[in-house]
Amino acid sequence: MNKIISNLSAIIFSLLVMTALTSAQDPIRVGIIGLDTSHVTAFTALLNDPANPNHVPGARVVAAWKGGSPDVESSASRIDRFTSELQTKWNVEIVGSIEELCSKVDAVLLESVDGRPHPAQVKPVLAAKKRVFIDKPFAASYRDAAEIARLAKASGTPFFSSSSLRFVTELQDLRRSEKLGQLLGAFVFSPSPTEPHHPDLFWYGIHGVEMLFTLMGPGCESVTRVNTNGSDMVTGRWKDGRTATFRGIRDGKQDYGAVAFGSKAVIPTNIPMKIDYRGLVVEIIRFFQTGVPPVSPEETLEIMAFMEAADLSKARSGQPVKMSELLK
Repeated sequence: MNKIISNLSAIIFSLLVMTALTSAQDPIRVGIIGLDTSHVTAFTALLNDPANPNHVPGARVVAAWKGGSPDVESSASRIDRFTSELQTKWNVEIVGSIEELCSKVDAVLLESVDGRPHPAQVKPVLAAKKRVFIDKPFAASYRDAAEIARLAKASGTPFFSSSSLRFVTELQDLRRSEKLGQLLGAFVFSPSPTEPHHPDLFWYGIHGVEMLFTLMGPGCESVTRVNTNGSDMVTGRWKDGRTATFRGIRDGKQDYGAVAFGSKAVIPTNIPMKIDYRGLVVEIIRFFQTGVPPVSPEETLEIMAFMEAADLSKARSGQPVKMSELLK
């Protein structure tokens, strides 16, 4: 009898181990908030299609909440098309509320192309303690960005936000290059169209600013901006004396690139720099699995402060603005 019980115990233990292993291998169920950006279809294709050569395993988009902003042209004109593609091509369930979405998923991509509703949209996600990636624009003001970080800290729920440009292989290779020596400064450029409901750089210049901070790291103490109709030159001075400049392009050829100035070499990226989403999506899924953000909330808030300080410098006819005005 004891032998039978012992055998049964061993069988039950084996079944429990197998169940745990199977569970650990089950893909994370991902929900999307806001279906008005091309990122929703691009990210879903990378996650839900194992035949995709750039497939990122470990998660699957299963549900989405439509959202949308009627007063933002790029939202109103595209949301129905992206919603339809998620439903018909990827069999994603469209739900009626963010709360319902949270009940069906393990983690969330907040993708609304308009940063203004992000604090209200992320609040129920954090209340449900779902790990969340917040796409650009992270928010429509530094104040709202700080409120999101406060809500996340209060709920004990990790988040992160980043442009895909941070994780482009070429930029990461440049950041780690031994040939460069000590990084002394950088020059980066990207397209920088604006949108009337957001501070100038928040809308698209964030891509170039994210590249700048990827190379330089946090620690900027002042920002100076030279603005024209067709371009911006925004220079930051870091606390250790280093300087770096972002050129935002509105007129002429639209491209992305960077030059790193080191103690041993000056190294540019290729121009045009090869851009894709895979590096970012890999980091998102790793974050969903571990809860460890690859970009700290403190650095994200500094990036937001840098861009808002650039707006203040513009309003003050190009005078330098101390980051301490915002990072109080």
